[in-house]
Amino acid sequence: MPTIPWMPGAAAGAAPADAGQAVVMASKLQVTSLLHVPRFFLLSLVVWKQVRSAPGVIGASLRAEPLKKTFWTLSAWSDQESLDRFSRSDPHARIVGRLRKVMDRSVFVFYPVGREELPVAWDDAVARLVDKEAGR
Repeated sequence: MPTIPWMPGAAAGAAPADAGQAVVMASKLQVTSLLHVPRFFLLSLVVWKQVRSAPGVIGASLRAEPLKKTFWTLSAWSDQESLDRFSRSDPHARIVGRLRKVMDRSVFVFYPVGREELPVAWDDAVARLVDKEAGR
């Protein structure tokens, strides 16, 4: 399945491209069984719709590897508060709660980047996730 490319979010035009820092959040999410992949994928599309219009989101991208039972997210936010507010809001919070029992492993990384560096590269985000998963 192809990656959903970086798409600008609600805060994409809120500040000039070279104005300050953004908070990047990348995740690697794995489900326990191939049987859970379709449901996870469908619910992730609901969250995708929400994230695209969330206050403070600058942009986001998704990647799915269904046969590996793995899903990846990459997003940039104007500040940590906006990201935290999104993560606690519905439908995201409700969906996370519903999917917890089918999750195998989840890895998250958060890091600042200059807005002029957006969109961030998937290669960099994946390398950071792999390092964190390996305990480096």
